[in-house]
Parts: sequence; C-alpha cells; structure tokens
Amino acid sequence: MSTSTFHVETVHLSQFSEGSAQDRTEFIRVLGESLKNTGFVKVAGHRVTQADVDGAYDAAKAFFALPEAAKRKYLIPGGGGARGFTAFGSEHAKDNPVGDLKEFWHVGQELPPGHELHAIYGDNIWPDAEISSFKPHALALYKALEDCAGTLLEAIALYLELPQRVLADMVIHGNSILRIIHYPALKDRYIQGGVRASAHEDINLITLLPAATESGLELLDRDGTWHAVDGLAGEIVADAGDMLSRHVNLKIPSTTHRVVNPDSPDKVRYSMPFFCHPRPDVLLDCPDSLLGPGEKKMFEPITSHAFLMQRLREIGLIK
Repeated sequence: MSTSTFHVETVHLSQFSEGSAQDRTEFIRVLGESLKNTGFVKVAGHRVTQADVDGAYDAAKAFFALPEAAKRKYLIPGGGGARGFTAFGSEHAKDNPVGDLKEFWHVGQELPPGHELHAIYGDNIWPDAEISSFKPHALALYKALEDCAGTLLEAIALYLELPQRVLADMVIHGNSILRIIHYPALKDRYIQGGVRASAHEDINLITLLPAATESGLELLDRDGTWHAVDGLAGEIVADAGDMLSRHVNLKIPSTTHRVVNPDSPDKVRYSMPFFCHPRPDVLLDCPDSLLGPGEKKMFEPITSHAFLMQRLREIGLIK
C-alpha cells in the first residue's frame, strides 16, 4: 500500500442504525475492510458531544496542573492503573523497557454496590475536591463511547458473518476504560530515549479515540509504513485491539500505532482513548464458523481477564 494511496475510511453510524438494507450492507463492508486493510476507521454520527469533549479536556488540564503530591493522592497501589491516577513514565510498550512520556487517569464502569462485577472492578475515584467538573464530563463521555463501541462491534460481527450481537454482548458491563492522558511538554518532563507512546497494539477489542488536542498519532500500515491519522474535531478514530484479533483468528489484525514526540519541546498533548473490553469471564476463542477448510485456531482459549493481566504485566502496570 503506497503512501499516496493510503486512506482511512469514514463511516456514519446512522447508515447502520437508520439506513436501508443497502446502506447497512455498505456500512458493514467499509467498516470491516478499513479495519482489515489499514487497522483504523473514522466514525461520524456518534453521540459524543463536543461540549463533553471540551469539558473533559478542561478538567484534565486543571487536574494535571496540580502539584505532583496532590495527583499522587489518587494513585491506587497494586491496582494496575485500573482506576484513578497513573504517574508519568509508569507504562511502557510490551517490548520497550523505557517508560512512555505520559501520565493518565482511568475511568471504568460505574456499577451499583450489589452488582456481581462490582467487587472485581471496584469503585471509580474522582478528584471532586479539586476539579468538580471532572466526573460529569468523564461519565458522559464513557457512556457515549460505550454505546458507539457496541454499534461498531455489531457491524464487525456481521462483516465476519457472525451473529449480530455476539461481539457486542461480550462488552455489556465490560471492563472498559476511558483513559484521559496528559503528554507534558518535553522541556518539562523527559526520560532519556523515551517517546510519548512507543509502538504498540492495544490490549482490548476495539479502541475509540475522540480528537486529541495536538497531532502525533501514527499507525503502521500492513506494508510497514507509518502514517499520521489524527481525527478532526467531532470525529472518532477507531482501531482493532489484540483481544479482537485473537478472538477472530487474525481475520482482523490488531493495529500497531504510536504517539511520536512533537517538533517543539513546548507542545503539550491531551487525548482520551476509550478501551472497549469484554467482561472478565468472556472466553477469547475463535468461533468454529470463522475457520475455513483446513484452517486451525492460532491461539489457545483464554479468558479476557487472564489475557488482560498477562498484558498489564508486560507493559509494567502490574509488577
């Protein structure tokens, strides 16, 4: 795939949810082929509001500007970064021991105390005392992105000729995470040899990314060329993760991507990827119907929780 012909397709959710049979068929085809061929797709027609995106970024800027001691009050020791604050340089790519040049905050499912998964996920924590606007904007974003992910997973299943709900049902009350990331100016914080986010594949099924405040996101195409893929305001960029790739026997490969260092040491970047995860007990195991004549499963079955723990150890969030 030459650089001149590289193109990430855009799909509009209304074409799938409200369109004719022909519209739905075209949506499914474009979505599936874009993920298969480039690893990414751009999504329009979602319910993520610009007010919540802007509000969440404003709250994030206020939080990450706090003194380090104030931010570290929201660290959860031994929690693998599942909730609250994760300090600068704590995470690294699977095959790169140098910490990424970022710090972040995780928001997860809000479940009532009696829910069977509440004890596994735990409670979200919030910097209400410092930033009262943080929680409402983050939860609104979480819900809208979760809804969008469910729709995309329905269409991906149909592209693979699976039952429509088979992937979307995996993520009902799933262990999905909204990660609110601060990439400080390099003049302020730097680790020798570090980059904002080293080349990696996401752990989860799919990732949804509202437009970041600065450029820097790049994907590696199937021919080994890097391309900038920052979305425009109002767009969501989606990519395929390792859990999806594993579950469908690489019919849709996971997407290698990175966030490169800026051309100026003064530039600050914020982004808010939504990592769509199954429930912990969901088994990642390729459906037999996806296997062609003589084709074998490339991976042993594993629960999504066991796979997540394995990967969190590889990237340094669990010791």
